[in-house]
Amino acid sequence: MEKFVPAKWLSNSHMQTLWPFVFRKPLVLARRRERFNTPDKDFFDVDWYGKGQNGVVMLFHGLTGSSSSHYILGLQQVFERRGYTTAALNFRACNGEPNLKASSYHAGFTDDIEQLYQSIRSKKPTTPIYTVGFSLGGNVMLKWLGENANELDIRKSVAVSVPFKLSRGADRVDRGVSRIYRYHLIGEMKKKLANKRAFLKANNLLDEAKKLEDLGDISRIKSFWEFDNDVVARLYGFDDVHDYYEKNSSIGFLKNIQTQTLLIQSLDDPLLTPDVLPKKNQLSATTELEVVEKGGHVGFISRSKKGKLTYWLESRIPFFIECQ
Repeated sequence: MEKFVPAKWLSNSHMQTLWPFVFRKPLVLARRRERFNTPDKDFFDVDWYGKGQNGVVMLFHGLTGSSSSHYILGLQQVFERRGYTTAALNFRACNGEPNLKASSYHAGFTDDIEQLYQSIRSKKPTTPIYTVGFSLGGNVMLKWLGENANELDIRKSVAVSVPFKLSRGADRVDRGVSRIYRYHLIGEMKKKLANKRAFLKANNLLDEAKKLEDLGDISRIKSFWEFDNDVVARLYGFDDVHDYYEKNSSIGFLKNIQTQTLLIQSLDDPLLTPDVLPKKNQLSATTELEVVEKGGHVGFISRSKKGKLTYWLESRIPFFIECQ
């Protein structure tokens, strides 16, 4: 597999990060949506694509993303052509409609991944299962792999642009141009909460609506430190933001992973800092860290020999999955 080399005019970290969102034409795939009802009387949706027999690939999107994020759709198309079935999970409230609880998901909420996995395994007891997670979804996936290492039957896993240390990521987007990402992400999350509050009231789910009302005025929130302390920690019962970050940062779970796992990171990631990268003694024997210099955040856009822009992850990830 060729090493990643950014397209010359996309060597800037922000160009790598933003280009696909602005200029990549969304793929239209004939997917099948399945709704999973959860034990806590909520739900999440999974978008399936392909009927290949080579295995099932579970895909997990990043913060404020969905199964329709460009990097998810791109991989679903690639894996279908290679003979795999893909299951793209929408974390709760990321499917285009509010979920039924005041809470939805967070950086360490693994319940829905576990439910999806158990469902696949019960129906396909001998089929190889693979997992791929991006950004925050990668953090959740790695935590799940570490927590349940002795019970899982996962063939291989890949995580991309993961905020291994949540506090460092919160610090990074408070600086410089990266504040643009913070403004956008927090704005999207506050908008979702406002819509959910109205939805819960309209559907007479008043106990859940009150949990959001009890958060008070969140319009003043501007940083991840504030949002995770005043919203996430309170909704999920953590002591505070420090407790939340400590218990859910995937850096503390990497050592336990038994699945053969590839971590793909970029040194110029505008949402992270190089010091989030795990050291060798923090990795399990089955985990490999691959670092590139200029790939942005879930960017990794290169140029093919024919001069066309290519999304390197859509070659690198299947190569790792299929390599013996």
